Amino acid sequence: MPFSVILSIYYKESPLFLRESLDSLFSQTVCPDEVILVKDGPIGDELDNVIDSYVTRYPYLKVLSLVTNRGLGKALNEGLKYCSHELVARMDTDDIAMPERFEKQLAVFKKYPDIDVVGAWINEFEDNVSNIKSVRKLPELPDDIRQFAKRRNPINHPVVMFRKSAVLAAGGYQHFPLFEDYYLWIRMLMNGAKFYNIQESLLYFRFSPEMFKRRGGWKYMINELHFLQIMRQMHFISFSQFMQNLFVRFSIRLIPNSLRAIIYTKLIR
Repeated sequence: MPFSVILSIYYKESPLFLRESLDSLFSQTVCPDEVILVKDGPIGDELDNVIDSYVTRYPYLKVLSLVTNRGLGKALNEGLKYCSHELVARMDTDDIAMPERFEKQLAVFKKYPDIDVVGAWINEFEDNVSNIKSVRKLPELPDDIRQFAKRRNPINHPVVMFRKSAVLAAGGYQHFPLFEDYYLWIRMLMNGAKFYNIQESLLYFRFSPEMFKRRGGWKYMINELHFLQIMRQMHFISFSQFMQNLFVRFSIRLIPNSLRAIIYTKLIR
């Protein structure tokens, strides 16, 4: 089954992490038929040099350059236009895919032709892949995933593979800072798409204490409130579920960063 891979990069990314990510992508047991790398605005000579070195070695790596930084949702939407195949895998430019990631995801699409989105678990690591801090586990089957989505993001975005037609039928990625992927999954679920999560980790996700700082504070809370309101307006969650989410999420946003880190790595993984 032919498939594309789509990545987006912006100027703050690390050249070293980019190399590790691309090396893992091009070392799969089943290699992609094309890779679309979107440069979300100018990224600087160092990152450009890394990309150029891979373009030389892998002619199926295609680079799309956006004039200005437009944000993840808009960058991915633009990149989807250039994906030639129905199946599209997502990848972040600082994570590391396990060697059999694509092979195992393709096997699910072959076994279950009605599935539109295939995710997996991820190992969250710090410094190197042997230092695993936590594993983000998610439910396996479509009905369980739908129920889980009423409370939390049901798909690990950096390790997802989906049918392009199902994504476009739901309106594609839309600009929604911090919630681009979650918003897409909700719209797809409301549109009748079926989801599946492989019950093992297929990607190493780069973990940083800074991640928990970004998930706290008033700015994050305001964006999250807006997102919960949209979920309610779409009738994806009830009023009682809205209030429960509001209480749980806002409590986590307002506690000290050290406590939030413990909740994320120990309690909700």
